[in-house]
Amino acid sequence: MFSKVLSSAVAGVSGTEIYVEADVSDGLPMFTMVGYLSSSVREASERVRTAIRNSGIMLPPKRITVNLSPADIRKDGTVFDLAIALSCLLAAGLVPEISLDRTMILGELGLDGSIKPVNGVLSMVHHGYSDGITDFIVPSANAREAAIVDGARVFGFSRLSEVLEFIEGKANVRPTVYEAASEEETSTDLPDFSEIRGQEMLKRGLTIAAAGFHNVLMLGAAGAGKSMLAKCLPGILPKLTFQESIEVTKIYSVSGLLPDTGTLMKNRPFRAPHHTVSEYALTGGGAIPRPGEISLAHNGVLFLDELPEFKKSALEVLRQPMEDGVIRIARVQASYTYPADFMLVAAANPCPCGYYPDRKRCRCTPRMVSAYQGKLSGPLLDRIDIRMEVTAVSGDALFEEASGETSESIRMRVEAARKRQEERYAGEKIRFNSQLSGKMLGTYIRLSDSQEEMLHACVTSGDLSARGVYRVMRLARTIADLSDHDAIGDEDLTEALFFRNSNLPIEGSVIL
Repeated sequence: MFSKVLSSAVAGVSGTEIYVEADVSDGLPMFTMVGYLSSSVREASERVRTAIRNSGIMLPPKRITVNLSPADIRKDGTVFDLAIALSCLLAAGLVPEISLDRTMILGELGLDGSIKPVNGVLSMVHHGYSDGITDFIVPSANAREAAIVDGARVFGFSRLSEVLEFIEGKANVRPTVYEAASEEETSTDLPDFSEIRGQEMLKRGLTIAAAGFHNVLMLGAAGAGKSMLAKCLPGILPKLTFQESIEVTKIYSVSGLLPDTGTLMKNRPFRAPHHTVSEYALTGGGAIPRPGEISLAHNGVLFLDELPEFKKSALEVLRQPMEDGVIRIARVQASYTYPADFMLVAAANPCPCGYYPDRKRCRCTPRMVSAYQGKLSGPLLDRIDIRMEVTAVSGDALFEEASGETSESIRMRVEAARKRQEERYAGEKIRFNSQLSGKMLGTYIRLSDSQEEMLHACVTSGDLSARGVYRVMRLARTIADLSDHDAIGDEDLTEALFFRNSNLPIEGSVIL
């Protein structure tokens, strides 16, 4: 007898349908699996056979052939176990013949017949529902995650025997309901901007960056507060929209980093990899491709502390995703695309010891300083919208009582600017000013003749590249939004040039 059920696999961060076909025929007892399978999938034959036996059912001593199609897609992981078991039982006539054409089956089997959770359930259910699949049988631990997809009928089970009772109509199981109203934002102990003494110019720059999702570089001596300022940034970022939450949750689900509760991600990601990270850990990939740090920072912040200490090869891979918002990884068997629309926040010391240009403490030679700063390429720096010098806070200011604006107050202004952008780009596929393409700039940004002359003078003097002009325009648009200006004013453009200008570094520095 022959049977076919539907399962799914993950390609990148999206699901792809996989059909599990089983045939039981006379012949020598064998359990053969085909369909471009990895070793973890081939081992499913032993897991499935043992799980079925320990669930109180004996497979007949016949030839069993299982095919996972399409055969040109490599299958990996344990997500097909439950589908393989049900397909074999249907083909052997051990469960009633019912139609599962509109049902997707996901889950790993333990030898005792238990159903274990798997990664990427949200991506697979989201794709299946988009393709017309209505019902989903998933591990009980993944049921709430799968139920995030509005409209999908999700049934969660913890044992194979429970699934069989459900299919045979012996058990009345209600679909899992995702209660969004009971969802609470993850609590985080973030430092507050009001705790930072001084550094008003840096706070202003980070506020602009948060409002328009612009990339930032902070250059300054060790201990000046660069890392602390960066860690305050998530507290002023606008909240994730529902669509952004879905995108982030899918990435973390595929990576196996979603909380056990299967909740929707509410906070913007903040990833801070160590400077020893490899380019593969940043971009993703591996023998079994998985999202890297830049994808885990999608819709959030990628913080690179001690930027010149990172390997040059690792930094250079950032260039393409910073422009395109995605990272594409090619393998012999397939190509994978991961979202990577992140906000880069980088901190750098001016020299190896970190104290240049203070010659009382810095012992680095000019050549050492130049070599250290030269680790950052011009094309990479050109993709960073805001470049700021961080100077040490004076002793008097350091011991004054903190009385600055709170992160909550700043976030309210940021969200107001974000709302202006949301309304402006309602018909576009972008959400922030930093995502404006060259074609869109002419539609949404209008400069006066005097403003154009100002930018032309900066290009002529070599202070701005062509890319730099576009980035200044985006930055000025964000500053105008923060000031509630419909049109970009001269003061908005001047401030944008100030935060973008490459001639505002520490005296004698060549990094910017």
